Amino acid sequence: MKLTLWTYEGPPHVGAMRVATGMRSVHYVLHAPQGDTYADLLFTMIERRNHRPPVTFTTFQASDLGADTATLFKRAAQSAFDRFQPQAMIVGASCTAELIQDDPGGLASTLGLPCPVVPLDLPSYSRKENFGADETFLALTRALAQPCDRTAEVSCNILGATALGFRHRDDVAEITKLLTQMGIAVNVAAPLDATPEDLKRLPAAHFNVLLYPETGESAARWLEKTHAQPWTKTIPIGAEATREFIIEVAALANVSAQVDEKNLRQPWWSASVDSTYLTGKRVFIFGDATHAIAAARVASKEIGFEVVGLGCYNREFARPMRAAAKDYGLEALISDDYLDVEAAIIAAAPELILGTQMERHIAKRLGIACAVISAPVHVQDFPARYSPQMGFEGANVLFDTWIHPLVMGLEEHLLTMFREDFEFHDAAGPSHHGGKATPAQPILEPTPDAATQMIEAAQALADALHWLPDAERELKKIPFFVRAKARRNTEKYAAEKGVTQISIETLYEAKAHYAR
Repeated sequence: MKLTLWTYEGPPHVGAMRVATGMRSVHYVLHAPQGDTYADLLFTMIERRNHRPPVTFTTFQASDLGADTATLFKRAAQSAFDRFQPQAMIVGASCTAELIQDDPGGLASTLGLPCPVVPLDLPSYSRKENFGADETFLALTRALAQPCDRTAEVSCNILGATALGFRHRDDVAEITKLLTQMGIAVNVAAPLDATPEDLKRLPAAHFNVLLYPETGESAARWLEKTHAQPWTKTIPIGAEATREFIIEVAALANVSAQVDEKNLRQPWWSASVDSTYLTGKRVFIFGDATHAIAAARVASKEIGFEVVGLGCYNREFARPMRAAAKDYGLEALISDDYLDVEAAIIAAAPELILGTQMERHIAKRLGIACAVISAPVHVQDFPARYSPQMGFEGANVLFDTWIHPLVMGLEEHLLTMFREDFEFHDAAGPSHHGGKATPAQPILEPTPDAATQMIEAAQALADALHWLPDAERELKKIPFFVRAKARRNTEKYAAEKGVTQISIETLYEAKAHYAR
C-alpha cells in the first residue's frame, strides 16, 4: 500500500460493499475501526441512493485493542441480524481490522444465526476493489446457488452489475430489452437488485450473459463448471460489438439473430457530414479494462478517431489489455498511479481523453477535451436520465458523450477566429438575446464606381494569391458554413503581410491574428 492523493480502486472490502449494497435482503457486517466507516458517503452522496448501505461496522477504537474485540464483533453481528432480518449475511474485515486477526467468519459461525452467513477472505494488502466485488459475488453464488431444473422457456442470467458501477443500472435495462426482443427471458440479474432467494435460482437459466468481467467472471466460470452453463464472451459496447453479441447469444439460445435496429443512429451520425471534422482526432483511452478495450474499438472502427494511448488500472486484466493495445500499434499502460497516466497523456498529445474521473481532472488541468467512460466516477456520472453504455442505445449515448466535448471545443475555436465579425464581436451580446444585442449599424450601399473598384480589387487579390495543396486540405476540415469566411480572413491576412503562397502556417497565423 502507498499514500496517494487519488486512487482508482479502494481496498477489497469496498468491492464487497458494492455487492451488498447492490443486492436486496443481504447485510454485511464489517469488522473495522471508526476511520473505515465511509460507506454512506460512497453510495448515498456519489451514487445518490435513496437508502443507506446495508453495512454494520463494529467500529472498534484504539482503547478496544487491549480488550476483547472478538466479542465486539459477535455483538455487532447478532444486533445486525436482529434489527434487519436479512435473508443472508456476509462477514469480513477491513484492511485495518485484518491486522488483529479476529476471524469474522469463525466468530459468526458460533452465533447460530438462522440465515446463511458467508465469510469473506479478502487479502486487503495485495488486492483491490474489483477483486473484492468479484470474490464476494462468487462466494455468495457458491453458498446459495441450488441445483434445479432449467426453465421451460429459454432464459439466461445477467451477471456482474453492482452498486457504484458505471451506468450498470441502465446497461442491465438495455440488455434486458434486447434479450426480450430476441425471445429470451432473464431468469436472474445479479448481483444488482437480486436477493439471496434469486441467487438460489441461478442454475435454472440455460446460459449466462456476462456484462462486467471485473466483477462477475469468477461466478460465471464457477456456474459453467458446476452447473454446465456457458457464458457470453462479447461485451456489447458499440454498434458492431452489440451485433456480435446478438449473434453469440442467438447461437447459445438457438434463436434468430434478427433484431430491429431502427433506433440505432450512431453509425450514420458517425459517417455524416457534421462528423467528418472529427475524423482522425487523436484519442487517449484509460479506465477499467472492459470499458477501455471496448472504447478503443468504437473510437477507431466506428467513429474514426486515431487511438494514440490505451491502458487500464486493474492489473488482473493486463494480458487482454496488452493484446488489445498491440492491435493499434501501441504498448499498453498498466498502472494504478495517476501520475503515470498523466505523463503518458502529455507524451501522446491527444485531442481527446476518454477515461475516469481522474482523467477528467488531468484533462482539465492540461486543457484537453475529455469524456468519462469508466469508474471511478463522481456524482455527475450517475445521471437521473436513462444513459446506458451497452446495446444500440448505448452506442447512441457514446457518440453524443464523446463528440460533445470536441464540438464545444470547435465552437470556442470558431468564436475566437471570427470575434471581429459584426455578429460575434464582444460588444454584440448574445445572439439569442435580441433586445440586449448591440443594434447593427446601417449598411451603406456602395456607388456603382466604388462597387466596380471593390470587385476589381478582390479579383486582383485572388490572382496574386496561391493556396498550397496542404493548406487547401486543412481548409476543407473547417465546416462548410464558415469555410468561406475563413478563406476570406486568411487571404486578407496574407495580402496585408505580403504573402503570395498560403500554407498551413499562414492559415493558423491568420486564425491567431483575428483571435487577438
